[in-house]
Amino acid sequence: MSSVAPVGPAGLAAPPMRAAPRAGGFALPPAGPEAGAGATAEIYPAAMAGLLALQEGVSGYRSDPAARRAGQALLGTLGALQRALLAGGDGGAALAGMRVLLGEMPPAEDPALVAVLAPIILRCRVELARRGA
Repeated sequence: MSSVAPVGPAGLAAPPMRAAPRAGGFALPPAGPEAGAGATAEIYPAAMAGLLALQEGVSGYRSDPAARRAGQALLGTLGALQRALLAGGDGGAALAGMRVLLGEMPPAEDPALVAVLAPIILRCRVELARRGA
């Protein structure tokens, strides 16, 4: 049986590569509505809008505007919860809004919209259960 010899000079191991430390590191933007929170808050609804536009083109459905708006609002509450937790808060207002939206969620008839909303609804339920809300 033969063995495979190591590549490179025998007995010399290459030192592990490390990234050079960067100045600054992770930081939250300054608090307040004018501090860029609007740009972050628009990410989730924009993603939802893209998914919904895609599913409209594929399935041909253009109904369920209330379910679509509720899904966008749920994504907004998930984003608000994330921002609150990153800022050191408990996200109580976001969780309360999430609970209300889930309770008032209109049924969607479009199968593609149901498929898009199902993981969003599940994630909201998980967050509510994790925080005992």
